[in-house]
Amino acid sequence: MSAADPTATSNTGGLKRGLRWRPGDTLFRSVTGLAALASGVLILGIAYTVFRDAWPAFHTFGFGFIGHAVWDPVRNVFGARDFLVGTLISSFFAIVLGAPIAIAIALYLTEIAPRYLRGPIAMLVELIASIPSVVLGLWGLLVLGPILDKHIEPWLHDHLGFIPLFGGSPSQVGMLNAIVILTIMVVPIITSITRDLLVRIPGELRDGALALGLTDWETIRGVVIPYAGPGIAAATILGLGRALGEAIAVAQVIGSSTGIHVSLFHAADTLAGRIANEYFGAASKLQLDSLIGLGAILLVITLLANLGAQVIVLRAERRGVL
Repeated sequence: MSAADPTATSNTGGLKRGLRWRPGDTLFRSVTGLAALASGVLILGIAYTVFRDAWPAFHTFGFGFIGHAVWDPVRNVFGARDFLVGTLISSFFAIVLGAPIAIAIALYLTEIAPRYLRGPIAMLVELIASIPSVVLGLWGLLVLGPILDKHIEPWLHDHLGFIPLFGGSPSQVGMLNAIVILTIMVVPIITSITRDLLVRIPGELRDGALALGLTDWETIRGVVIPYAGPGIAAATILGLGRALGEAIAVAQVIGSSTGIHVSLFHAADTLAGRIANEYFGAASKLQLDSLIGLGAILLVITLLANLGAQVIVLRAERRGVL
């Protein structure tokens, strides 16, 4: 290599500058690394605190606390079964209703809607997510509850009353009201994530499908949805986690009743709702520990849901789908 070669001199100088210690880069790496570490430490700290304070309830009632039905503060007997079932039922039906609506909105925004409508509609959907849950709960009490009681539930009972889910007497508060509120809350989350996934689909796939003579619907069904399917499934699970953990809005509209009822018209309760209603009014130390035990159960369920979403995303990335 010639010493007079200006390129060689320039590359050598650049290499030396690249190896030089830069305080700004070191500080940036340290701050970002600590931030990432702090998130893990925070999760572990929360889990440790919850399980530590919940242990007296599990020690007193055993792991049968999860399947025990009685919740009686007077006799100091507590069980989580009714609230666990209420949480699973309300979240399940919220996802069954909300996921198709959210996916349909995302498909409309990315595949069908004119460009001048995409921005305003997307903004309106995201604004729903910004509504405080307590405000949604109030709306559920003042507006949605009377509509369900006077119109929707009587119609469902008259036409579908042979199905146990729609039996019983209409009511302004109950499981159906909570399901509708949770549906409204999960739709913006699933829509936003699904829309981002659909936007990332290579345009060549759509163009190729259309060039082969496929219609818009056939392209969506055969190309777009299969390509983004794992991501949509992960978005749905994240929406499920949101529904599982909602407390205030659900507590306002579900009726706070114990017992397992087949009818969606009947009052019920959830893990988060029971904690929100009784924590500050707990009459004994054991009741307080039992409420924290409900929180421990809820924490495990939501963490498993989020881990499931992460696993789906990682598998999709390894296959090159996302």
